[in-house]
Amino acid sequence: MGSQSIGQLSSSKPIEGASSQALCLQFNGSRVILSKEGYFSSVLATVNNNNSENMGDGYDFDLIVIGGGSGGLAAAKEAVKYGKSVALCDFVKPSPAGTTWGLGGTCVNVGCIPKKLMHQAALLGQAMHDAPHFGWSNALENQTHDWSTMVEAIQEHIQSLNWGYKTTLQQKEVTYFNAFAKFIDEHHILLTNKNNEESTVSAKDFIIAVGGRPRYLDIEGVQHCISSDDLFSLPKSPGKTLVVGGSYVALECAGFLAGLGFQTVVMARSILLRGFDQQMANMVGAVLESHDVVIERGWMPISVEVMENDEDMFLVKARNRESNEVLEDIYNTVILAVGRDPCTKDLGLENAGVEINLSNDRILTDESERSISVPNIYAIGDVAEGRPELTPVAIEAGIRLARRLYAGATQLTDYMWIATTVFTPLEYGCVGFSEEDAIEKFGADDIEVYHLSAQPLEFKLPSR
Repeated sequence: MGSQSIGQLSSSKPIEGASSQALCLQFNGSRVILSKEGYFSSVLATVNNNNSENMGDGYDFDLIVIGGGSGGLAAAKEAVKYGKSVALCDFVKPSPAGTTWGLGGTCVNVGCIPKKLMHQAALLGQAMHDAPHFGWSNALENQTHDWSTMVEAIQEHIQSLNWGYKTTLQQKEVTYFNAFAKFIDEHHILLTNKNNEESTVSAKDFIIAVGGRPRYLDIEGVQHCISSDDLFSLPKSPGKTLVVGGSYVALECAGFLAGLGFQTVVMARSILLRGFDQQMANMVGAVLESHDVVIERGWMPISVEVMENDEDMFLVKARNRESNEVLEDIYNTVILAVGRDPCTKDLGLENAGVEINLSNDRILTDESERSISVPNIYAIGDVAEGRPELTPVAIEAGIRLARRLYAGATQLTDYMWIATTVFTPLEYGCVGFSEEDAIEKFGADDIEVYHLSAQPLEFKLPSR
């Protein structure tokens, strides 16, 4: 495709002689075949740039959403309810290890969905361990876990979700571009697909919902490490695993890996679960250790080397931040879970005048999700400054934003009282202030803390 504007999606119908896994989309009278993978596979006629109907101010679309995660999908689907022409752009750059995925964003592909399913696999292992105490045969103890079977089942489920999102966008007449979007100015973006073919489209309004990706360490041999982007589709068993970081991603991965029977070590530079109540964070750590997770606090890796006699083994050297002592150990897999960065660096935000927090690259918005510097550009989800990195929150923010833009609504998203859960062997849920944040905000003399400790009844028989 050349550098032309792509018009409004007006209708769709079957393609004579085409497979059942292709769609024929009508762009203002011109046909484009869209394969199941979501790419423009053949342009059958030149797109008419001057035949846009129902487009205000001469733009191709009323709204373009950049990012096909939960928040972006929710905003796009809500906006079309009010008769607006909407397009959604989504393109997943491969991880450093080469992993890529389909429409749906982090949660669906490399986050909540596969994480929760692997957590459930670990819980089933714990249940089988507990089962003899409830009268089940000891034969259950002979059960073994097959990593590849689990991964294959999870990936098949994810692929069905990917296809479902594409189908829903088509049904709701949201134009889908499987292409990377970069701002030319505040109303125009350049789209580049997997074949490096470029096109230009415009919109009156934009919603940026590109989310974030895992952060990598600046250490020798970092190319031998993977992240959560890669773990959930890892084709072979991870074996003995080092998880670097004290984040919820790190602890959740460590929890289910240990539950599946893998020797697991967590290397945390400082505290666990920064931003969460630290009494509860330490309890989560203690329970992980009781489930055979080794937690090395105050350590960080300084190099990762491939073993000379086995390319599937890695020698990791780490340094203690207090004593400066260096230790070495050998692992099959090294997972980095040291935080996430927003995907803003290549969006061309400077071309549109969108201001970001220079310390973390997140977009600065007001309480209505509008960019503080460009009135027609909005940001929701992880990419926006000060927003919780939670899928249901991004969905709610996207829906409410679309309603404010196109349905006359006024309700804002309240980001304070939001519950969240950490799915380690001890499933930790919280809402509101941590004790540390409450003390900082109100002062230690003006808060009271109440404690109640209880143990689930089902823990009693196996003496857990």
